[in-house]
Amino acid sequence: MRDIRIASRVAGIDLSGIRKLFDAGGPDAINLGIGQPDFDTPDHIKEAAVRAIREGHTGYTPNAGIPELRNAIVEKLRRENDLSFGPEQILVTAGGSEALHLVMQALVEPGDRVLVPDPGFVSYAPLARIASGRVEGVPCDETLHIDVERAKEMMDGARLFVLNSPSNPTGMVESEESIRAIVEYAMDASVTVVSDEVYEHLVYDRPHFNAARYGDDVITINAASKTYAMTGWRIGFLAADERYVNQCLKVHQYCQACATSIAQYAAVAAYSGDQSAVAVMREEYRARRDLLYDGLISLGYEFPKPEGAFYMFVPLGQDRIEEAIGKGVLVVPGASFGENAMGYARMSYAASRETLRAAVERLATIG
Repeated sequence: MRDIRIASRVAGIDLSGIRKLFDAGGPDAINLGIGQPDFDTPDHIKEAAVRAIREGHTGYTPNAGIPELRNAIVEKLRRENDLSFGPEQILVTAGGSEALHLVMQALVEPGDRVLVPDPGFVSYAPLARIASGRVEGVPCDETLHIDVERAKEMMDGARLFVLNSPSNPTGMVESEESIRAIVEYAMDASVTVVSDEVYEHLVYDRPHFNAARYGDDVITINAASKTYAMTGWRIGFLAADERYVNQCLKVHQYCQACATSIAQYAAVAAYSGDQSAVAVMREEYRARRDLLYDGLISLGYEFPKPEGAFYMFVPLGQDRIEEAIGKGVLVVPGASFGENAMGYARMSYAASRETLRAAVERLATIG
């Protein structure tokens, strides 16, 4: 067979350990590894998609997104986040992941330092490396929040600082003081902040604060995926200075063309329509968080209670992680999230209460 050649920036990257969990485990496995809502998309959003199909909205759209959706996002940012953007500052993408990819491709030069949370979302470091950036992990403190002083020490000379609150995988929500301190230091150091806020509505004990409120060189990334249980619809966006949007649009135009037309019309209904389902889902996640956290504490594990998203970052220890997976409780080992997370496991409580109780019962039999 003929040898093939692969670009080193791609060949050196592993496939996500999380994606493997979609097909992992036997018929009785309890999968706490997938970061995906188990709720159905609200009916009024699905009905908007059906209506779009019936009305023939099935062709290409403007590269940046349909005007109705960009305007709906502008209004969402004003109403919910007290942020002022124009539609020309919005780029609709195929999920938040594409938005992250576009930013890395448009802003990172070979060798540029890209600071990412460690532990942090599995896509940050690989996307930076695909863009030929030099990744450096910013540690968290003993409460699993960003170590702000360490972050500032690392900031000088960096190109990007990726901020994620609420956090995947830790479930922590950064305080207003921390976000302000990071953004203001970044502005002084000429570092662009990329703020991933896809879990903004899933907060339980403290409010979410938008990074763009504290500096003008901030790129906000968000998506309909988690807020409206629309992971498979693949609708995200970035909101930024129009000059950044225009450069990201070039990459988007040639690799994606546009987000799916039908999903865009559904997202208009999501952002502009009835929001009551968001609160219902959030309160159910809160109850599930409490159930799983109390169960793990009762087994002797000690760790900070998550404040947002739908994840727990639990110090199981490597042997217990392997034993848990062997017992059919599928969790994501901390090594998937960076170098500072060895011995931890991410557990998703986007699962039924019955499933979570069963997981705690199995975990009681290990170690």
